[in-house]
Amino acid sequence: MTAELREEVHAAARRARVAAEDLVLATRERKDAALREMAAALRERSEEILKANTADLEAGRAAGLTENMLDRLALSEQRIDGVAEGLLTVAGLADPVGEVLRGGLLPNGLEMRQVRVPLGVVGMVYEARPNVTVDAAGLALKSGNAALLRGSSSAENSNTALVAVLRDALEAVGLPADCVQLLPCQDRASVNYLITARGLVDLVIPRGGAGLISTVVANATVPTIETGVGNVHVYVDAAADLDDAEAIVLNSKTRRTSVCNSAESLLVHADIADVFVPRIAEALHAAGVTVHADPVFAGLSGTEVVAATDEDWDTEYLSLDIAAKVVGTLDEAIAHINEHGTGHTEAIVTSDVKAARRFTTRVDAAAVMVNASTGFTDGAEFGMGAEIGISTQKLHARGPMGLAELTSTKWVVWGEGHVRPTS
Repeated sequence: MTAELREEVHAAARRARVAAEDLVLATRERKDAALREMAAALRERSEEILKANTADLEAGRAAGLTENMLDRLALSEQRIDGVAEGLLTVAGLADPVGEVLRGGLLPNGLEMRQVRVPLGVVGMVYEARPNVTVDAAGLALKSGNAALLRGSSSAENSNTALVAVLRDALEAVGLPADCVQLLPCQDRASVNYLITARGLVDLVIPRGGAGLISTVVANATVPTIETGVGNVHVYVDAAADLDDAEAIVLNSKTRRTSVCNSAESLLVHADIADVFVPRIAEALHAAGVTVHADPVFAGLSGTEVVAATDEDWDTEYLSLDIAAKVVGTLDEAIAHINEHGTGHTEAIVTSDVKAARRFTTRVDAAAVMVNASTGFTDGAEFGMGAEIGISTQKLHARGPMGLAELTSTKWVVWGEGHVRPTS
């Protein structure tokens, strides 16, 4: 069975390579037509998709999945409409393929250009979230890449239905259905066969929990981009507008707890702690949030809190929990964030421009917010239409990954019989 599974994954990769070679010749018009067809098909076949999703949700509840995991897994007419709209937005974006980044005419007459080109075959390994299936397929297609999708077994029915719809849409406009393929998900070995398919797969992007991401990054021989884990902080500075601060903290924490841009830690400057801590503690309590507080925050809170442990400062809760601490200075807040953060998103609430500039300069993260909710770290919110993930590493891509991040570059040099002089 293991040998058969390995061949199944590698055969899919070989088909993807053939499809990618066809796709690289596709015009923007053809790719955009495919994206529009995919969006229309998702809406037209939503009943079929929701039926499959219901089967996954029922199985998930029976298996004891948490409410947050079930929320990630769940589809609805509204969510299907949202991912379809994302495909239409991607169709409206400029095609990155062929974009000239730099170049010109050299003194010797050689004409050179550095242009964007597709990566080729892109593998995705992800948990729950069937919306990722559509986002990844759409972004890969527009950027000229074939997508190999390895979702989780908890979303098998949903992903199977979605990929069937997407493949039919591709064929309807004359593009290879193998531009989008779903890999087996019942055996974890399929992940290993994907991430070690060097020469067949050009890039693998893991998207999910810390365990999944670390496993892929540690074991892959195919290049990877690390994404997702978000121990996200909101720091309320001494010069913060407290109304803004309360709104931003609550939105960052409670808007949707199961996503990686949800705030997991709150830092409050000591100069405003007497006033702001009781206020925000009460607001969080009213919103159903459990506060894991340091002794100073706990002493000022005026409401029920839980004593924070050392582990709390490094925890991505993905639930209605938040770690909270009072800090003496801006630099103490920055040091805490750089020690415990995961390089995803960090926010400062302040009316002090110098403090904001110091924070944005010294905090090491893919996205830094000033007087704005951490919930804005999202490809759609950044104008990308959708995202294939949020990179927390520093090479090639960082932050929400859209079309440009799914390309590489090629130098194209034109000569007229040029030869390099011998030394």
